[in-house]
Amino acid sequence: MDPLPHPPSAPDVRRRARDLGIVVGRIPAGPLGAITDVPGVRVGHTSVRRHPDVHSGVTAVVPGAVGPRSPLPAGVFTGNGYGKLIGTTQLTELGALETPVLLTSTLSAFRVADALVGWMLRQPGCEGTQSLNPVVGECNDGFLSDIRSRPVHEEHVRAALDGASGGPVAEGCVGAGTGTVALGFKAGIGTASRTPDLGDRRCTVGVLVQANFGGTLRVLGRTVTPQSLGLAPDDRAPDTETGSCMIVVATDAPIDARQLTRVARRAVFALARTGAAYGHGSGDYAVAFGTRPDAGDPVADAALGPLFEAVLDGVEEAVLNSLLAATTTTGFRGRTVPALPPDLLLDALAAPAADLG
Repeated sequence: MDPLPHPPSAPDVRRRARDLGIVVGRIPAGPLGAITDVPGVRVGHTSVRRHPDVHSGVTAVVPGAVGPRSPLPAGVFTGNGYGKLIGTTQLTELGALETPVLLTSTLSAFRVADALVGWMLRQPGCEGTQSLNPVVGECNDGFLSDIRSRPVHEEHVRAALDGASGGPVAEGCVGAGTGTVALGFKAGIGTASRTPDLGDRRCTVGVLVQANFGGTLRVLGRTVTPQSLGLAPDDRAPDTETGSCMIVVATDAPIDARQLTRVARRAVFALARTGAAYGHGSGDYAVAFGTRPDAGDPVADAALGPLFEAVLDGVEEAVLNSLLAATTTTGFRGRTVPALPPDLLLDALAAPAADLG
């Protein structure tokens, strides 16, 4: 199958949360409202579609110049470990990120990791590399895609990595989010950013989510379901106790690996705001990395409050963006998952609370 790159700079077809007046928190967003607001961070997608049964892909988050000789400080947190995050143990042990972070489908994760290693070994400066720790996360897109076909191949990985760029990030049914479902609706990739002040310095923190988790959607404190919006639910909808969410956090704040682990923890906590169930079968993970390994002494722990708040708000907004950018999808075995219609969502948020189902 030929790769189908989805350029990160492609304009969104659907409106994002902020376009609808849904603003989470008080900290200003970056100019793009995306993880690419963090200097040096690029994103690439390859969507793999073979209608009607395959809706999958790969997403690459690429920090500038990362490699085994130029690792970045990083932390990881596991909210619920029913999932595959390749590279976790070394990332936890050393607090160092050596490769881009890739996201994909569960049964394709191992092929993607192998392709990432091959791509890295061909990069300048890696000529003598004999050990490399690829970081690859996954969500199970098997409800809408023929996951057993393992449709993501090396050429798709290379296309996502080579095509990664700064600028606006495509969201919704693209890359690793092509076939994902969350909170009763079609979901996918979402991103957001914030610019908190840490002491006398303004920094940027960006998040990207691959949303595929169970629970009941909450928006600005309101419960929203397909039924409450008058959408006909698919009787074969995914079990609300299953699903996963992969979160990638990037920041230019001068913090170390231990502090980045604290940041990653808050990213997973933020899913509760959106209605996440953290079910038995849900793999809920966050990887956080810093882009300034030589920034000097890290910020004092007592000063990290604004950064934590920014991550909580950013993840909540990114999940909403993943839903609002997605489109209704019919996939494997004729299963259909509805998108979250922006107009009906706004009507629901404006209605008296008692009117919501």
